[in-house]
Amino acid sequence: MNSKTSHTYFDFATLTERERYKILIGTVIPRPVALVTTLSTDGIPNAGPFSFFNVLTHDPAIVAIGVENYADMRFKDTARNIRETGEFTVHIVDDALVSQMEICAIKFGPQVNELDEAGLETTPGERVRSPRILAAPAALECRRHTILQVGAAREIILGEVVGVYVRSDAVNLENLHIDQQLMDAVGRMGGNTYCRTREQFDVKTLTPEQWEARRLAQ
Repeated sequence: MNSKTSHTYFDFATLTERERYKILIGTVIPRPVALVTTLSTDGIPNAGPFSFFNVLTHDPAIVAIGVENYADMRFKDTARNIRETGEFTVHIVDDALVSQMEICAIKFGPQVNELDEAGLETTPGERVRSPRILAAPAALECRRHTILQVGAAREIILGEVVGVYVRSDAVNLENLHIDQQLMDAVGRMGGNTYCRTREQFDVKTLTPEQWEARRLAQ
């Protein structure tokens, strides 16, 4: 990066909640998209996408989802179902799933099954009861680990991954390498913008010895 590049500083203490949101979603990019399925205590399926999402650690295997609840402090269906059942399934969204994912983002009432509205075929989970979307390239079955209340209507849900489904043609069973091209995952950018992950490149971290050899060779 050019050391002379100009930057604008934003003091978050002086910004509104909406202004902070716009800055964050425009700079922390791309973000993976979690299409989360749950079941209510009455057995009603629910599905909703979240882009405040990532994996945090592998031992234990923990993923995190940031959920903003309603302004009147009511829990969204995803948050309520996870609190009541302790289970959820995170689906990685690929390019082919984008249109159906957006249907699941519509603010339907709790009595509406977003999976039916989106025409998504599912099957029961293996280790959890929440449904698995068959078209998703990967599905992470999770049990509630911790819920962090970080604001009046905002919380971070940590889930322990207890099992993962990966499309069979995308995983090498000998070395567990997953083909990123076949996964064809999408990422969330700012606003209504998404990106594809088809253009990729490799960067290998050097050992200290390799770095020293490179430095001396210059």
